Amino acid sequence: MGLAVIIMAAGKGTRMHSDLPKVLHRANGKPLVEYVLDTANALDPEKVVLIVGHQAEQVKQATAGYALIAALQKPQLGTGHAVMQAKEALRNFDGEVLILSGDAPLVTLRSLQQLIAFHRSRSAVATVLTADLADPSGYGRVIRHNKSDIVLKIVEHKDATEEERAVSEINSGIYLFDAAVLFTALGEITTNNAQHEYYLTDVFSICFKSGKRVCAFKTGNPDEILGINTPEQLKEAEAILLNQQA
Repeated sequence: MGLAVIIMAAGKGTRMHSDLPKVLHRANGKPLVEYVLDTANALDPEKVVLIVGHQAEQVKQATAGYALIAALQKPQLGTGHAVMQAKEALRNFDGEVLILSGDAPLVTLRSLQQLIAFHRSRSAVATVLTADLADPSGYGRVIRHNKSDIVLKIVEHKDATEEERAVSEINSGIYLFDAAVLFTALGEITTNNAQHEYYLTDVFSICFKSGKRVCAFKTGNPDEILGINTPEQLKEAEAILLNQQA
């Protein structure tokens, strides 16, 4: 089964208090997106698609040394819309699509290999990487069927019931999809929500409704799934990266 990787790198990163695209902020001297690209390439994918948006040319220049296809997201209409921009690059691709965030450099090759093996062993059309957090406030929750591998629902914190908010398992934003299922479902999602955006998580809703198997794979190390939105989080990530490399 072939593998393609989509890396989300279109964001502005307003909370970083800098004009630099978020994925080009450096952790221990290396741009965040390079950590993600290096990990992705270690999986030996057939294709890597980098979704660019804010200061797209700068991001493209910074990643010019990598074998990838840059796809422009403009305007930026949500995570689902970002992945839609990879459709042309993956038009003739038949396999699995791994979706990573360019501002989440801590996920390890081992965890991604385990995610892929798990996904295949369960014959899932989609698998979400999850983690248990001591304080899951603000994160989307993953609701499983009777504590099995099967996911019933992924619900945003603000939309969750009290019972759902008590769940500590959260959605990392790292996903593995069957390519055909992903792009078919992306053609069905709408902007009928408060943000008027295309949400990638709506793809899961379409899978649930049609009875397709969606699974969750939990990493034992919650640090791996941390995204970087603030200078403080960047400092934390630098310390974790040094630890990973030690």
